[in-house]
Amino acid sequence: MKLNDFLRRHIGPSAVVDERYNVTMEVFLVEPKTYVQDQKLLEEIFNLTEHQVLQEMRGLRRDTYNVSQMGVRSLKQWRDFERKDMVSPLARRELDAALRGVLKEEKIQMSEGFYDSLYNARWHHVVEFPDGEGMGMEVREGKPPQSWTYKAVGRTLEKDDSVEQSGAPRLRLMVLTSDRAWPYSWPLGPSILDCYVNCEVDRVWQTVKGDLTEWFSTRGENNFTPGQRVLIGMPGIGKSMAAGSYLLYQLLHYDAEKLPVVAYSVAEQTFLFDKITKTALHYVGENTFLKVMGELSGRGMRGYIIHNVAEPIHEPSFRLLPRGWCMIVVTPPEESARRRCKKQLRGRRIIMNCPQESDVKAMCVWKKRDQSAEAQVEYWQEVRGYMDGMGSILRDLFSERDTNARLSAAREPWNGLPHQMLMNTLA
Repeated sequence: MKLNDFLRRHIGPSAVVDERYNVTMEVFLVEPKTYVQDQKLLEEIFNLTEHQVLQEMRGLRRDTYNVSQMGVRSLKQWRDFERKDMVSPLARRELDAALRGVLKEEKIQMSEGFYDSLYNARWHHVVEFPDGEGMGMEVREGKPPQSWTYKAVGRTLEKDDSVEQSGAPRLRLMVLTSDRAWPYSWPLGPSILDCYVNCEVDRVWQTVKGDLTEWFSTRGENNFTPGQRVLIGMPGIGKSMAAGSYLLYQLLHYDAEKLPVVAYSVAEQTFLFDKITKTALHYVGENTFLKVMGELSGRGMRGYIIHNVAEPIHEPSFRLLPRGWCMIVVTPPEESARRRCKKQLRGRRIIMNCPQESDVKAMCVWKKRDQSAEAQVEYWQEVRGYMDGMGSILRDLFSERDTNARLSAAREPWNGLPHQMLMNTLA
């Protein structure tokens, strides 16, 4: 279709341009201002739904061509393609939807190396120096010689600051890096290589580890399982603060004889990790995975499920937890999600605090670790300005007056989640 044909059909005969500018619509879409100089007419064209559809189609063709040049010429090649973030969100949605239509309820063997990339994730940590110059922090290789210490307060764990030596460097952040990214980003994109672990994320693992210790130390109670946990925190706890990813890493390293299988579920997709064979399977759709879990449970195999509620529509099924399996549901505390999930998300809750300002500062140091101290300070100031603009989600950071509210909420019904805490989280 030529430009004048498009204008006559959708605007009117008076809108046609000089014949020398009457190019094909494909050419017009590349440089519209070259062929229509009338700014008012140009804006009218841009506002047409038909023009927007043509633009989207052009973008899809461009993205399809670009990925084909990278060797992606089929939907199954798209499934294994690691650079999905190179295409537009629209193209990714269309390709993913087409892939789901082909796969339907299917089991897929993950490419070799996915399991190992998680199991062998590389450790770094950031320490903080009291009265240090510049950022006052330093990135060090490897796992820290000493992690955080916790104490029991009622029915929950709290970080125990009394054991820290005065004037000594303090552990502020741990970072786990996977070369193949973390499963949360596999279906959602873009790829996330670094898993940030602060004391709150580690506290979640210590709580889950306590559940497992109780489970496996039980004698003569074969039907006893810890059941279900619900992890509640600000939006992003399964990705940006990596609670779900860190749990997966630690569960993969847990005694394989006691816990041979770990499942990680996000966005209607489930990744099943077999710790005995050290392989990963990808399940699209719920029914096939439920059947497999039932078979494993019937054979006496125990497992643990990490279920990320990326959207309210991804809330877990009543049928998801077979006999002899545990589950933790990672969810934000939005009012709509609480209302929709109230019946299904029953379990002992862990309410996770927002990151402290020093945690975010440590992330900045890590991200700019290969740059100068001046660049680190500049980046931190930029991020801090953004935090100040965002408000209490990163500035108030669950102040001390909210600590008792959080402990109280752990013993109250769903509608007892303190309003002030909810507002601090969502502000």
